[in-house]
Amino acid sequence: MITGAYAELLEERRRLLRDALAPVFSSSTDFVCEIGSGHGHFLTAYATAHLDSVCVGIDLVGERIERACRKRNRARLTNLHFLRADARLFLESLPAVARICALFILFPDPWPKLRHHKHRIVQPDFLDAIATRAAVGC
Repeated sequence: MITGAYAELLEERRRLLRDALAPVFSSSTDFVCEIGSGHGHFLTAYATAHLDSVCVGIDLVGERIERACRKRNRARLTNLHFLRADARLFLESLPAVARICALFILFPDPWPKLRHHKHRIVQPDFLDAIATRAAVGC
């Protein structure tokens, strides 16, 4: 159970994410998502090849997001957005109408030891959360 200052911090992060996501989904509801977008190499190339798709990349590290945004700006891609966010908070903060058409998780941190299992992103509960946000027939 999460209590106190940490709960307040999480709620503030959700609020900031909702504010950042509102303009992204003002005209479109289906989107392509990359979790762990790093410096934005893959998603920038994808968005360039799919100009009709809204693309959202998230990463935990602010410096990576800054570099990805510079790459997006140089390419003048209006369909591409990068956000600093935790994947689970991102899913919780999405507008109700937003649906994931395609999801990319390229090279997630391996956390190779058995005791690290709880840190791995690809787990049943996370996949269930993704499935509830997935679009049908994109």
